[in-house]
Amino acid sequence: MRSTPTRLLDQAWRALGGDPADRAPIGFTGPAHTMSSALPVTALGQASIGAAALAARELGAARGESDPAPVVLDSRAVAVAMSSDRHLRLAGEPLVSMHPLSRFHRSADGWVRLHGNYPHHRAAAFAALGVDSVAGAIDALAKLTGVEIEELLAAHGALGFAVRESAEWAVHPQGAAVAGIPLLDLTRTDAGDPWCPGPSPAPAAGVRVLDLTRVLAGPTGTRTLAHLGADVLRVDSPHLAEIPGEYWDNAFGKRSTLLDLRDRADRARFDELLAGADVLITGYRTDAMAALGLDHNTLADRHPGLITAAFNAWGPGPWVNRRGFDSLVQTACGIARIEAGEDPHPAALPTQALDRATGYLLAAAVLRALTLRRADRRGSRIDLALARTARWLTDAYTPGEAEVAEPFDPAPYLTETETEAGRLAHARPPFELPGLPAAWAHPPVPWGSAEPVWRHG
Repeated sequence: MRSTPTRLLDQAWRALGGDPADRAPIGFTGPAHTMSSALPVTALGQASIGAAALAARELGAARGESDPAPVVLDSRAVAVAMSSDRHLRLAGEPLVSMHPLSRFHRSADGWVRLHGNYPHHRAAAFAALGVDSVAGAIDALAKLTGVEIEELLAAHGALGFAVRESAEWAVHPQGAAVAGIPLLDLTRTDAGDPWCPGPSPAPAAGVRVLDLTRVLAGPTGTRTLAHLGADVLRVDSPHLAEIPGEYWDNAFGKRSTLLDLRDRADRARFDELLAGADVLITGYRTDAMAALGLDHNTLADRHPGLITAAFNAWGPGPWVNRRGFDSLVQTACGIARIEAGEDPHPAALPTQALDRATGYLLAAAVLRALTLRRADRRGSRIDLALARTARWLTDAYTPGEAEVAEPFDPAPYLTETETEAGRLAHARPPFELPGLPAAWAHPPVPWGSAEPVWRHG
């Protein structure tokens, strides 16, 4: 029996600690399959977005909205939102593209997948392999085993992983570590100052969110919080370039500033922001955040009541501090083989579904933590990982015929917005609540263009 969005939403809502009785106000409409896949990707999208919508509705009710309306999720809107980068157009031109290094390549004993979209990751991969071109990299990879490639690239700060069967991942130390933990963790911390905002059509209105995330899970979650009214300030290092398409797709409703957290003056400005924040979300490696004093324990001690959310590629285990992206988690955990079916060449999901689903779960967890904080002033620590979401998806898999999407016109789920860079065609938010605009209240602003200050207060 294939997993339904209702079944997966029940699982997500339980993982979030939600009341099962609150699951009723979500309805699903549209075709059963809007993304073609061997795995239940349409249901995954509906369930993760549904969890965010439920949590938003719950927070609105806690703030005094007298009769929150039910939420209806259309599977076509979900499919467009889950693949929003593919619908993005700036002045009519697509923005997102993959570098030729970022694909499957032959190894001496099978297949590997690399990621080289960012220049510094590309340079690290070339250095590790002792080459200066993609062609040279392909030749070098073919002489090494998948495990040798993983270790060599990791030692140089580059990214590449062997294609594994699901059974191989299950006995791998990292796969076993992920199998033994829940979909996500939401743990309460000490109480801080009262947080008692009044009623608002925007459930997260007045919430200040510091966003230390990059492609794609974190930005997906924080753009959802921005749509729900939060003041989201994204903070990037001025020394790390950003890919324009990745930025513009996820910048709706937010502001963007540049601070070097290793610079004394910039760190002082960041700490001022942190002192006024309700939520801090980080998507970098656990060890990198700990070195900056931005780990859960340090933050809980210094900022009682703060909600901290952290996610990474692999979750706890031997790979906790390894870099990773959605496509690479698919590769390592068996999804690439499941999607391939009988084809010896590995395949990918129809969209970056692990990133998107994790992002919506992130938003749901933050919203639930805000509801809890309003009641008891206590903060929360939230942990997620792409590999944990991958486990959720593969556990829902039933071998058999692949899901074939019913064709549909995406136009009703798209809109256009004028930005400082030009006219941007993009996806609409996948769900609506009474009183919220159908699209984001604020258009994207250029990367790094905002002052490091809060909008409110």
